[in-house]
Amino acid sequence: MPRRHDPERRQRIIDAAIRVVARAGIAGLSHRSVAGEADVPLGSTTYHFTTLDDLMVAALRQANEGFARVVAAHPALSDPESDLPGELARVLGAWLGGDRTGVELEYELYLAALRRPALRPVAAEWAEGVGALLAARTDPVTARALVAVLDGICLQVLLTDTPYDEAYAREVLTRLLPAPGSRDGSGPGSLPPPTAG
Repeated sequence: MPRRHDPERRQRIIDAAIRVVARAGIAGLSHRSVAGEADVPLGSTTYHFTTLDDLMVAALRQANEGFARVVAAHPALSDPESDLPGELARVLGAWLGGDRTGVELEYELYLAALRRPALRPVAAEWAEGVGALLAARTDPVTARALVAVLDGICLQVLLTDTPYDEAYAREVLTRLLPAPGSRDGSGPGSLPPPTAG
């Protein structure tokens, strides 16, 4: 019997991997569990993804697209006249405000990079992409700090299972950004200078 052509099989395997991680965590991910979830022969998963790391890279890259879609839905982020802290706080609210399963999944795959070096370049793509967008509105160092704060707020919300506080996020982000027209970090939008201890 000729082999059935199945051009969507690779994508179904990635989708199945994401469902397995969402349900059972990284520990539950294996070629066998994904094959069962995708309803494909075990050999199909190893044909498309030789190692589990290959499969996790594809799943993380797809999960990363969730935040990219939210950012794309907020074109004001790139408008030099918009309130950047307010826009970022709204973007974070949109991402965390819906079904958090996708956000939790993305962070689970993202943090798996701590023990799986193959995932690190993909995990870095999220930060680099957001950082590049923000650097166009501020400067590279401030952009990296903003990404770190966004990441930290997301983790706090997820780990403590608390509601997202948009006003708090906006206040924290405002403290990191220089006042309009100032590129040196001075002005009412910046953190106060350190006090002598």
